[in-house]
Amino acid sequence: MAIAVKPTRSELIEIKRKIALSRRGHKLLKMKRDGLIMEFFQILEKVRDLRGVLTEEYREAHRRLILAEASQGTIAIKAAAFAPKDRPYVHVRSRNVMGVVVPQVESRKIRKKIVERGYGVIGTRSSVDDAAAAYERLVEDIVVAAEVETTLRKLLVEIEKTKRRVNALEFKVIPDLQEAAAFITLRLEEVERENIFRLKTLKKKGKG
Repeated sequence: MAIAVKPTRSELIEIKRKIALSRRGHKLLKMKRDGLIMEFFQILEKVRDLRGVLTEEYREAHRRLILAEASQGTIAIKAAAFAPKDRPYVHVRSRNVMGVVVPQVESRKIRKKIVERGYGVIGTRSSVDDAAAAYERLVEDIVVAAEVETTLRKLLVEIEKTKRRVNALEFKVIPDLQEAAAFITLRLEEVERENIFRLKTLKKKGKG
């Protein structure tokens, strides 16, 4: 930080103001960082649980699909898969988590009743319904997982950014300002002593 050769008290006041602002900013950023970290770990637990659920649901859906193909044939299963006319609805909005914009995913019509799936109920066996229901559950939870994992990644980026700002203030900006304030204080004291000495000298000359 550039300091004048002969600093003034107004410069010292300005630097002290910057120190106060930096300390307040540092405190607020630390609070934000800690809040984001808490939010991150809460969501991380959900992600871990979801990953386990998705793994199990995928295995179950795949198992039911194999059973359905064995009982109905591959062509019949493919025909049933393309039968639905009413497609699932997925809408992505935004929400704010401690200043971080994260996605909020709304889904509808992923899980369907048997009569809503479009294939002939009479011409298919229950194994097809079971496979369809299993995959609907899987897709529904994949949508949830996508929202949660994206939120987790965005929070992690913001945590790292906030940590860098906290460290910059704590270890660079505030110490530099404090050093500048100390230097100006020292110089002002020196100037004041010089002025006092000069006044005393002038008084002595006046008396002489």
